[in-house]
Order: sequence, then structure tokens, then C-alpha cells
Amino acid sequence: MFIHPVVPVTRQTDGFLFKGLLFQLSAVGKTLPLIYPLITFLLLFTQAIYFNGMVNDQRLMQKSNYLSAMSYLLITSLFADWNVLSAPLIINTLLIWVWSKMSRLHNDQHAKTSLFNIGIAIGLSSFFYFPAIAFAALIAVGLLLSRVFKVSEWVVALLGIIVPYYFLLAWIFLADKWRGYHLPGVAIRLPHFDRSWWALVSISLVSIMIIAGLFYVQKNFRRQLVHARKSWNIIFFYMLIALFIPFINDAHSFVYWILSAIPIAAIMGAGFLYPANKWFPLALHWTMVAFVIAFSYFAR
Repeated sequence: MFIHPVVPVTRQTDGFLFKGLLFQLSAVGKTLPLIYPLITFLLLFTQAIYFNGMVNDQRLMQKSNYLSAMSYLLITSLFADWNVLSAPLIINTLLIWVWSKMSRLHNDQHAKTSLFNIGIAIGLSSFFYFPAIAFAALIAVGLLLSRVFKVSEWVVALLGIIVPYYFLLAWIFLADKWRGYHLPGVAIRLPHFDRSWWALVSISLVSIMIIAGLFYVQKNFRRQLVHARKSWNIIFFYMLIALFIPFINDAHSFVYWILSAIPIAAIMGAGFLYPANKWFPLALHWTMVAFVIAFSYFAR
């Protein structure tokens, strides 16, 4: 990643905030392309630590650990596209915060304020990567799981999503940019990605850990506190939405699947923690580490 820095490029579904960020970095990037992998690494590392803290705070597992953070850094190292500065990578930080706030809704004394802020965060996420607006469905799922139905709370969440667009459209109107401006669109199509054996092995290793993680989460589900079970349910819907988004994306790139890395990391963390026989997770872990090293040196 650092020896051969990749200069990110914008795509049709990337929002104006991401395009503006790349424009601001372009002057430095021409003389110092190392700035791009440095920002990418800092984002991946801070997201891993932040998300792991939220997992421990929500008591998703029987004891505190760093397995979710380790899993996130491990799986993002398995795919070259996930080590490049991109709009989905940036909004992962916002989505971690959204998930943590959604998981606390069940006993939130200021639920309307939280829902409004959550809506704003999702609206801003779509300014980096427009299909991220699909995560509005996560608000609906969180409300159904955590709160008694109140129309006012749903309206407040919707207003939160609308507010960033209100200010955007107001600025476009005041700056007289109506004619030349258009919002990025979406396109429903099957996603394509590199089908080399490196990619297939990486996907297979991650799939094995996901299956193992889901098995152990389900096995220990009823032993957990009610709020932890709700948090897991939100994680599952988070993953489903993240896996769906590449199908409404016009660009053919594996980079957009990184949105699913956060919920997958939590599930993999459970797969590493719970097995009584530690040989299986240890063997799979070191196999993935060895594969990352081999992939990094021989597949680029």
C-alpha cells in the first residue's frame, strides 16, 4: 500500500464532498502520492479501534476483546481495493457512529435528538457516496426493534435526512448553479469484480469465518442481554443493506463492498472468540495472515 501508492479516482456515484476532498488533495498528491495510503491507513486503524470500543460497550460478546478490530484490519487487508482511499471507506466512520446510536435507542431519554442527528449523518454520507442513502432503512429497522411506534420520531428522523439536502439546494439556488448541477444517480445492475484466484480465495476465507461467526452468535444469542440481542439484529440488517448497495451502483469496482466490512468484522470476532476448540480459529487466522502477506507481495 505504501510502496505502490494508488491515486484514487472519482466515479459517477461518488458525491460532491468526496470529489471536493480529492480536488483539495490533488496538489499535494502530485508531489507526495504517499498522502493517499497514509490517510487510508489512519481511517482503517481508527475505524477498527472505534468500532471495537462500540462492540465492547454494547456487550455484543461475553467478554471484552479486540477481535472485532483485528478482524476489520484483517479482512480489509485481503482485498487491494479496500486499501485505497474511497468514499465508502470515509463514510464507514459515520456509519459506525450511526450503528452505535441506533443500538442505544431503547433507553435513550432524548430519542428525537438522536434520531435527528442520525438522519443528518446518513444525509451527509450520501454527499460522499450517494447510494449510502439506502442506510435510511437502518433507521426504520432500529426504530421497529427498539422503540414503541411514534409518528413524531419517524418524522424527526426523516427531517434529519432532508436537512442536508435542504441546505445544499438552498446554496445551489443562492449561488445560481441550478443549470449545471445534478445529483449523482443510481443504476441497478449486477456488480463485477476481479475474479482472480487471489480474490476467490480471499472471499472463501472470509465466508468460512462469517459462517462460523453466525453459528456461534446464534448459539449464544439467548444468553445475552436484551439490548445486546437488539444490537446484533441491527448489525445483521446493517450487513444486508451494505451487501445490497453495490447492486445499485453504476461503477464496476469491488471497493464499494467495503461498506459490509464493519458488520462482517463483528461476526468474525464472535467466530474467533467462542469456539471451545481454539485450533480452528487459530488455524484460519494465521492462514489469512499468511495469505495477506503473500497477496501483498506477489499479486500486485
